[in-house]
Amino acid sequence: MFKTILFPIDQSRASQDAAEKVAEIVKFCDSKLIILSVQSDAENTPENSTPDNQAIDQLLQNAKIAFSDWGIAAEITKLEGRPAFCICDYADEINADLIVMGCRGVGLTEEGAAESVSNRVINLAPCPVMVIP
Repeated sequence: MFKTILFPIDQSRASQDAAEKVAEIVKFCDSKLIILSVQSDAENTPENSTPDNQAIDQLLQNAKIAFSDWGIAAEITKLEGRPAFCICDYADEINADLIVMGCRGVGLTEEGAAESVSNRVINLAPCPVMVIP
């Protein structure tokens, strides 16, 4: 059904909470899992608001270990740019069958909809998107 699942993560609690559901889906569908983290480019984010390269590397390694503990071999990838666009472009590049991501609830308000990465991904993705609240 879903041969390749892309799981974009950041340091939010929403990403951590979604991981267990992602593991269930990957096991149920016998899918390949690719974990992606996008470092926002410096021109689009305020200073000190994004984690540095080392923090992102550690985040990805920790996620890979967590999925390994669930018996899932995951690939990890790091990109730099505007998160929603990078996620969708990468999903297209790898022919992802599904994007599964956490949601902070930012996009539930009119003001937050423009800031919500998950909302943008839903509108731009080349494949189905599952958002875990």
